[in-house]
Amino acid sequence: MVFSTKTFAIAAALGAFTAPALAQTEATPWELKPDMGYAYDRDGKTYSYKMGTSNAGELLKGAKKVPKGTLFFIGHNGQLYMRSGPYLEGDGKFKFGPDQ
Repeated sequence: MVFSTKTFAIAAALGAFTAPALAQTEATPWELKPDMGYAYDRDGKTYSYKMGTSNAGELLKGAKKVPKGTLFFIGHNGQLYMRSGPYLEGDGKFKFGPDQ
């Protein structure tokens, strides 16, 4: 397959525009739903379950509210962690994002 100089120039220009976008990690909403349960089992696997209301009282026993401003992440060891405290820089960028 033969590429013309014009085709190569267009591809190079598009690559220059997309490279900075790849370096910046965009925040995306984490959509949790009120009628769903989310589990992290003892083997480190995650599951979601459709929930009912017949035993909601039992579910709330021993449950704790997650404070606003909490960051959840998986460590290098595969363990789920949570961290309360600032995770955004003053300019709104993610404090623990990829190295530039």
